[in-house]
Amino acid sequence: MIDELELLKKDWQKKEEHLPKLSYEEIHNMLWKKSSSIVKWILIISILEFTVPHLLYLIPSFQDNMEIYDKLGLHNYIIGLTIFTYGVAFYFILQFYRRYKEISVLDSSKNLMRKIIRTRTTVKHYIIYSLSMIMVIVVMMIIGVYFDDDIFSSFSQLQDKAKSISAEKIKISIMIGMAVMGVVLTAVMAGIYFLLYGLLLRKLKRNYNELKQLEV
Repeated sequence: MIDELELLKKDWQKKEEHLPKLSYEEIHNMLWKKSSSIVKWILIISILEFTVPHLLYLIPSFQDNMEIYDKLGLHNYIIGLTIFTYGVAFYFILQFYRRYKEISVLDSSKNLMRKIIRTRTTVKHYIIYSLSMIMVIVVMMIIGVYFDDDIFSSFSQLQDKAKSISAEKIKISIMIGMAVMGVVLTAVMAGIYFLLYGLLLRKLKRNYNELKQLEV
């Protein structure tokens, strides 16, 4: 048994001699190209994430559903929040573009490692911001329902229940439903971000660790 194991080791060592040996520069260039491609995909996904949802505004039924904000007295707040959201979204897209341009320049391993860390930090901040905004919108809607004096006019589908259930109970039910919806929606989006950005961030981290080994 020992003899067979030794033979296998020797056979592997012989095969290893014929494997191509990569130099420091070749490994560094490979990691640089891989990192640049990953950051490029982060930029593309962020742009798609910003533009694709806006196509929903072209759907008439979606436009009708947006009227709920007017009925809850949130029209001006939503406009202000939308302007703020657009500004922050453009800021992050610009940051991703800057990270891509930075990492696209062939540099030393230390500088490349620093750029990878910077990119990972930017992506994490973007994810935290995006998930936070979902909760902010849900909280605004809950507050709007709370201060709505005529809940039945805002939610016309509840007109039939006006006689059997008090407006206060319906209001509380709607607020609880919105809170649950906000938690579920945030969890779903967190899962999507984990699949999309999380996968890319793990690849960047792997590149960072390999670059770190080169510096040892």
